[in-house]
Amino acid sequence: MATQVDLQQKLRQLDGKSYRSYKSVRGDYVFDSFTLTIDYVQGDPFAAPSQLQAKVPQVIAGFPAGLYSNKSRGIALRDYLTRQFDRAAQQLRQKRGSGKSGLISVMSPGQIMLDRTTVLVTPDAVELRFVVGLPAFGRRIAGEQAAVMLCQELPELVDRALVYAHLEAASLQHHVNTAEDADWLRNQLAQRGLVAFVADGAVLPRRSGIDDRPLVNQVQAFKSPASLRVEFECPHAGQITGMGLPQGVSLIVGGGYHGKSTLLRAIEQGIYNHIPGDGRERVVTDVGAVKVRAEEGRSVVGVNISPFINHLPQQRSTQSFSTANASGSTSQAASIIEAVEAGTTALLIDEDTAAANFMSRDRRMQALIAQEKEPITPFVDKVQQLYRDCGISTILVMGGSGDYFDVADTVIAMENYQPAEVTQVAQAIARQYPSDRVSEGGSHFGALTSRVILPASLNPSKGHRDVSLKVRDTDELRFGTEEVDLSAVEQLIEPGQLRAIAAAMVYAQRYYFDAQKNLSAVLDSVMKDIERQGLDVLSDRVVSDFSGFRRFELAAAINRLRSLKIRD
Repeated sequence: MATQVDLQQKLRQLDGKSYRSYKSVRGDYVFDSFTLTIDYVQGDPFAAPSQLQAKVPQVIAGFPAGLYSNKSRGIALRDYLTRQFDRAAQQLRQKRGSGKSGLISVMSPGQIMLDRTTVLVTPDAVELRFVVGLPAFGRRIAGEQAAVMLCQELPELVDRALVYAHLEAASLQHHVNTAEDADWLRNQLAQRGLVAFVADGAVLPRRSGIDDRPLVNQVQAFKSPASLRVEFECPHAGQITGMGLPQGVSLIVGGGYHGKSTLLRAIEQGIYNHIPGDGRERVVTDVGAVKVRAEEGRSVVGVNISPFINHLPQQRSTQSFSTANASGSTSQAASIIEAVEAGTTALLIDEDTAAANFMSRDRRMQALIAQEKEPITPFVDKVQQLYRDCGISTILVMGGSGDYFDVADTVIAMENYQPAEVTQVAQAIARQYPSDRVSEGGSHFGALTSRVILPASLNPSKGHRDVSLKVRDTDELRFGTEEVDLSAVEQLIEPGQLRAIAAAMVYAQRYYFDAQKNLSAVLDSVMKDIERQGLDVLSDRVVSDFSGFRRFELAAAINRLRSLKIRD
């Protein structure tokens, strides 16, 4: 096998040659403390960067087995190492010519720990997957600069980020323990009859809408109302207390700018583990919680929205509803039913992003427009049925409609970012000031229909390419010739999730969509394969930029394909 010296000589010999000559360096190279594999070499300095791997034997890396003894700890360890390498690479980063020349990079994680393909840890080795922009001047190889990058600087980065003896052991242990505590808490929720838990002392406000780090000035730490306070004995943090949100229907109310949506946003993100210092490390939510909203203009295919919308003009079907341009109310109805189909256990809704006519219809409107002329059954009349008939809880931010006081099990009022339980007060107000509206929801939630998707309607090809996928931030993915808008899928938090979801759509189309299995069964199969074999199962090549996702976001991407077709 070639060595570090061989690679250094090759790169120097390539100096000044055509950029495509870099292809000759593909292969494996033995360094003093790791093996470098150059998997893919870019064909142009402006193209996607080259893909490399560095594998450090555990006899050198030296990570104690206890740091990755279960899934929770293993993900946290790999997250920590990714951050260490990212930080070291950014400190070293410098421009070395044209295009992406000089780049050494991995995915830059935010505030959340995710399963990623960047780092793998086994009892035998630690493997890092990263990208490099091989340097050039114009389109001529800068061989000397490449030799410095790969043969001098890279070994230093690997040594700083992937060798246990060179890391802060206490910081690493805290990172892993924080994740394990959060997963332990999340696993306790159902048996305690809770949907979410917000620890006392949590810091929920963020710096801005584009900066997810915690606000640092004039912040009040969260304090649970006594009536909702619960206590846990965590494996590492020990005894903690905080607000437990019970299963059922919960309202979050309060004046504008007092923290209603901030609390819901923290709950929404509580499906993920957060890094130490984030402020939301011990805010956890049932992993089946799904945020839904109105989404005008989205495509809907074959969804039974009849529990919410029982008839439409021109006798259009609501039991197998399809449209290329959904309204606010039909899109929200479809998103709820799709979440139920995918297996949700809780819905999260903010009235600011909901369709007003879908959420409620007051007595005056009922008097003006008779029920037989109004196709929409408002959510206020179905939300308790959803819990009673389907076991699905709902948490709503509500600032403008007191109609929900009649159906809420728990009411929390936010004032200056602090919660107070006001359930009894809200119920007393409901009795004192009856809305006089007539319930329009019937006695049951309604029929739920499984859909079978036709595999040919998931077509990832474009031109001469059998598979063409592209991701833009967390908002949009291109699947073949289609642009899939995911801007309303608010629990997606990093581009690596969209890359993995796009690959999972191809994988599902290749192996599981067969015009027989329903969508829920296909989701089961894909997620079980990932659970057993990791995210690598989704690709035929080594990938460094996949992040973990849930079945709900995979379903959301499939459901927004405009080419989608279902079996009659």
